[in-house]
Amino acid sequence: MTTAEAPAAPALRRGAVARTRLRHTVGRVLGVLARSVAVFVPVFLVTTFVTFALRSLSGLSPARIQLGENATPEAIARVEAQWGLDRPFLAQYGDWFTGLLHGELGTSWTNGADISTLIGLGLGVSLSVAVFALVIGVVVGFALGTLAALRRTTWIDRAVTGFVTVMSVMPAFVVGIVLVTVFAVGLGWFPSAGYVPAQQGGVGQWLAHITLPAIALSFDVVADVARQLRGSLVAAYRENYVTGAVVRGLSPRRIFFTHVLRNGLGPALATLGLKFPALVGASVVTEWIFGLQGFGRFANDSAQAGDVPAVQGVLVVSIVLVVAFNLIVNLVLARVTPASQRGV
Repeated sequence: MTTAEAPAAPALRRGAVARTRLRHTVGRVLGVLARSVAVFVPVFLVTTFVTFALRSLSGLSPARIQLGENATPEAIARVEAQWGLDRPFLAQYGDWFTGLLHGELGTSWTNGADISTLIGLGLGVSLSVAVFALVIGVVVGFALGTLAALRRTTWIDRAVTGFVTVMSVMPAFVVGIVLVTVFAVGLGWFPSAGYVPAQQGGVGQWLAHITLPAIALSFDVVADVARQLRGSLVAAYRENYVTGAVVRGLSPRRIFFTHVLRNGLGPALATLGLKFPALVGASVVTEWIFGLQGFGRFANDSAQAGDVPAVQGVLVVSIVLVVAFNLIVNLVLARVTPASQRGV
């Protein structure tokens, strides 16, 4: 081997290792995507069919909403024919599903407005609050869970455990009322109600209006993430690979970030896959307290009014949100945690 070839050999080996890791990473991501699509397609078909069938099972009609309970059978038949409800069930489902694939969720029975537009307006509000609540929950939950794990069996661990236990049993509407009373009415630091989009009032106004509802919704996320992370980190510290790292003389910081944290992230990240859809769904009470016209409030109002197409649109969007967020969580798990990598 010549002098020029000797230094090139390690570089070639490093390049080969990097290419192999890249192929493995791409393979894991594609595997997660393939499995998610294989699950999503049949679930989506079944749930959309069941969702559409609810219209027939409910016995509700736009004629009852528009004409009242005393409408004559002839008037009811005329209105239902205008909405296409006199056609066979499968023909109605086919048209609705075709529109669904093009992003069209139908027309509201109550006001004739486009349901996609109505849901889009409310969804922007709810997603802003839910995402901010998730960020708060992840940051605070990870900080508390890590602190408790690093100071396990000490008074700090017991204090953190007691604190997150109290947070987990506090309903969001109670927290919201307290936050409005103290920080909006009492101190005047935040607005007590309403919503201002970022493009209309700037990022500052947008954050000011979503901070209190996001904090109210984040308590449950903080508690679950902190408890899951604390338990998984403590379990990781008991593994043989940590003992081996200590014997090799690695620093506590390197042991934590290289071995313990990466192996203990799985349960906490998996918790987020369930929490985000729950945040969007649980926002209805919080939206009433803070005067927000969000997705949850729109769903509640639609159900109360008997607006079946709007309720169907809410269910479809909820399904998509659940699947999409769980796909993101699975991709992160496949990339970050070794345990999930082995499962791909």
